Formats: sequence, C-alpha cells, structure tokens
Amino acid sequence: MTDIENYMQQLGRQARQASRRIAKASTAQKNAALNAIAEAIDVNRGQLIHANEQDMQAGTDKGLDAALLDRLELNVARIDSMIEGLRQVAALDDPVGAISDLKYRPSGIQVGKMRVPLGVIGIIYESRPNVTCEAASLCLKSGNATILRGGSEAIHSNQAIAACIKTGLEKAGLSEHVVQVLDRSDRDAVGLLITMPEFVDVIIPRGGKGLIARVSADAKVPVIKHLDGNCHVYIDDKADIEKAIPIVINAKTQRYGTCCTLESLLVAEQISAEVLPTLCAQLIEKGVELRGCENTRALAQGINLATEEDWETEYLAPILSIKIVADVDAAISHINTYSSQHTESIVTEDYTRAQQFLREVDSSSVMINASTRFADGFEYGLGAEIGISTDKLHARGPVGLEGLTSQKYIVLGDGHIRQ
Repeated sequence: MTDIENYMQQLGRQARQASRRIAKASTAQKNAALNAIAEAIDVNRGQLIHANEQDMQAGTDKGLDAALLDRLELNVARIDSMIEGLRQVAALDDPVGAISDLKYRPSGIQVGKMRVPLGVIGIIYESRPNVTCEAASLCLKSGNATILRGGSEAIHSNQAIAACIKTGLEKAGLSEHVVQVLDRSDRDAVGLLITMPEFVDVIIPRGGKGLIARVSADAKVPVIKHLDGNCHVYIDDKADIEKAIPIVINAKTQRYGTCCTLESLLVAEQISAEVLPTLCAQLIEKGVELRGCENTRALAQGINLATEEDWETEYLAPILSIKIVADVDAAISHINTYSSQHTESIVTEDYTRAQQFLREVDSSSVMINASTRFADGFEYGLGAEIGISTDKLHARGPVGLEGLTSQKYIVLGDGHIRQ
C-alpha cells in the first residue's frame, strides 16, 4: 500500500470513529465548538492573511486568471464573513433528532420521522478557502464528520483555517477528527476519497465541470453535485425598467467569480429597444464584454456577435451574453435548454407571468424581481452553505443543515402488537 493510500485509510478510519461521537454530541457542545472556531479565526487573522498571501503569490506566478484569484483571496471582509457564518450556524436550530409528521395510525401506534446525520461527508473543492470554514461548520452542526480536500492552490490558506478548527474542537471537548483537512495535494487523494464506501457516506464535489464529471463517473459512494452556474435574468415586456436595470447590473457585476452571477440576459422583444441601449451602455462602462444576438447588436453599440456556445457558458468573468426573445414562453424554453439549472430570475409586474416562470423554469432557485446573486446559503438564512446542488436528489439548491441530514422512521407504541 502506498503512502497516500495509508494516509487516506487512516483519515477514513478516524472519520468513521469521530462520526459516531459527533452524532451523539449535544447541541450546546456543537455550538460551543462553532463559537470557539470563530474566536480562533478572529484571533489568528494575521496568520490567515499571511498564509493566503503565499497562495495568492503562487497563483499569480502560475498564471491563474482574475476570476480564480478572486475566489482564492482572503481579505478582512471575507474573514469577517467566515466568523459571522460560524456564529449564524451556531444560532440555527439543530436539525438532529427533530421529529416531524408524527401521526396516530388505526392500530394505535404513532409513526413519524426523525432527522439523523448522514455520517461521514467527503467534500472536494477548488480555490475558495472560505469553503473550508463553511463546510466544517455545517457538517459539525448537523452531526457529521467530514474529510475536506481543498485545491492545491489554497493549501496554505486551508491549513491555517484547519488549525483554527482544530483549536475550536479541542476547546469544546470534541475529537479533532470530526473535521479533517488534507494536508497534501496528491491528485490520487481524490480517487481514493470517492472510492471508500466503508468510511465515507456522501461525496460533495465543488468545482469545474471536469472535477464534477470525474467524481460522478468514478465515485463508489453517493454524490451531491454542485455544477456550474449558467444563470439567467429575463426582462419581460411588463417589467418596470427602473427595477430591471439595477437588478441586471447587480446580478452581473457585484462579483464575477461566483456560481450565482448572471451569465445570460434575455429581453422581451417588445421592450428591447427601450431597455437595451441604456443597459448595455452601463454594462460596458463597468468593463463588461457583451456578446449578443443580431437583434441585440442592432440596438446597441460595442456588442460582439454571440455564438451557440455562449448561451451555455458560465464565464465567471466580466462577459455577458444577451438574446432578444419573443415572450415569456420563449424565455422559459431558452432557459430550460441552455441553463445549468442553478438560478434564474424574471423581472415583471405581471403576476400571471411571474407565476408561470416559477412553475415552468426547471432550476434549483427561481426568482421574481431579484438579483441572482441572492442564491446563496447565507442570504437564504442557512448561515452558510456547503454548495448549491443542481441535482434533484437528495438535496436541491443551497445545501445547509437539513440537506446534510437524512430521515428515519420512528414508531411509538405501548405494548402494541400487529393483528
């Protein structure tokens, strides 16, 4: 057995043992650990920034693009957000042990469902070191042990965060093996992690299409997929333009490197001449490259011709594709054809069309008169998210605490026997 195989087997055994202990931990103990981790991160800001500077320099030297460097960066605001996320998760209700749907049956027994941890969760992600903190907090609060494999580009940042997590777990009297962050970047580690069903119950990959495809094809344990975010906004001909323009600007430019950033804009033909010249000018002024259909290019200056590939591309960059469509039916058809089933929004004052959009668009988050940038566990009140699942089973949309649990049936009787 190779060194990396021995290493992963050891992590797996430790995680399995830790999962049994954390499943029994009290809510108070889990919350104490989360608050202690938040305190450790706050105290060790300098170390986190220094470690991240090493990763940022290495990433720059390797030629990582601006979007990846943006995801990689840890600044004061993002550290503040990590701390706030930990405290919010601590303040959330503990899903473990919650009983629902308890009903009497004709036989006299009561039947219900109880929420239980999944067990050991393996998480594979790229670039964003704050995922280490978010994943650890959600797995811990939901009573799961976790093995975290971050990208090699964030190795120093992830280890600095892991040290804070270890400090918090120990302070709360919990095993340090509840959260284990790989301290090496061997590519073979991914292949081993996803093929250890004796130790790992669920795999959650977060990254590019190549990573997701590899994990989905090779995993021997269930996978909750976080695919790319080719997100859309549709401006209906019944839209309030004073709402539509700020929504689109925010959805595209608030941050370029996130999965809920707007990538394709659809505009109803009847309103296109009124909205596109002004909107396109504002986007270009902010440095966004526009790629549009022929009808779009006829209405505004400085727009490149969009190709078929543009309609299905997640740019993660200051690039936006624009298409003029006939009506809401055409917009829905386009979205359901090209979208990655992540997040879509309609801007309209027509209630019937808004409800049609909600019903018929097949994505994990569907919005009315709001920026796609709200598709986030923090904004949804989950405290943090482990990813945004574009699957339909077992969780969909931002995956928070409840998405990291399962349910088992419980039966309450008093000497009942089946006749």
